[in-house]
Amino acid sequence: MPFVIKGKPPKVNGVNTVTLLISRLKPMTHQADFLRVLKETSRTFFIPISRLPAQLQNTIGSAYLCMRAIDEIEDHPSLDNQTKSFLLRRLSWALQARLADDLEGTLVDSVFSSFQEILPEVTLRIGDWLARVPTGIAPRVWDATIAMADRMAFWAENNWSILTEADLNSYTFSVAGAVGLLICDIWTWFDGSQIDRLAAIHFGRGLQSVNILRNREEDAQRGVNFFPTGWTEQQMFDYARKNLGLAKASIAAVSQQSFKTMVNIPLALAEATLQALENGQRKLTRSQVLQIVGQA
Repeated sequence: MPFVIKGKPPKVNGVNTVTLLISRLKPMTHQADFLRVLKETSRTFFIPISRLPAQLQNTIGSAYLCMRAIDEIEDHPSLDNQTKSFLLRRLSWALQARLADDLEGTLVDSVFSSFQEILPEVTLRIGDWLARVPTGIAPRVWDATIAMADRMAFWAENNWSILTEADLNSYTFSVAGAVGLLICDIWTWFDGSQIDRLAAIHFGRGLQSVNILRNREEDAQRGVNFFPTGWTEQQMFDYARKNLGLAKASIAAVSQQSFKTMVNIPLALAEATLQALENGQRKLTRSQVLQIVGQA
């Protein structure tokens, strides 16, 4: 469809519409632009991802942005649960229809057309991130993205109701443990490495439980409680440390330096965050973060 802009280009959620249009026309986003969005989305994961070999950097980074694209819908403060579920289910359907096919149109047009003013750039450009993934592993990343959208739709529909430890296990696997499995599969595709899948699940569960502790007040303000019924903060601290400890023991035995580069910094930051929270510190200071990154 012809697209003409007169005068100063309007913006969508702070992003110049010309930039968005160009990104839709180019199947491969420029590297600098890709790294910019990655850094703006998560400084924690930007650092280890930026240190990976080029092919892994593109693949892991793109997969991470796809997961964050979905996360931004799940956590959006202006969308009710029904709308979140609707968007996530529609995204899943659209991706399933486009997988291994060449359908016309863009994900922005077919899924997010009525929500471009409120959704962030990382979500609106999910098609760009998927297009960056190398062909050999692309179906796996698409499948993981589809599954994540469906799982997060389920949790939105159920208002993230967590009553038991089994519910907590289910949620932390849905949102993070499954991403650990995806990372293992990407490394196998990259160099044939066989990473401990159970350790990857524990890694994801550990990181997510640290997020739950860190964001508890914010979650409560939107009416969500990820603590099983009757759990104290100490029990959640124990849950987080158990999963991080299981992951750390296995990761120490991994010989692939590139994999350790990817996980050591988030793992160290998670452990330090737990210690800070127990000491009454809401989050790590910038100097603490820099010290941890420098030592990892």
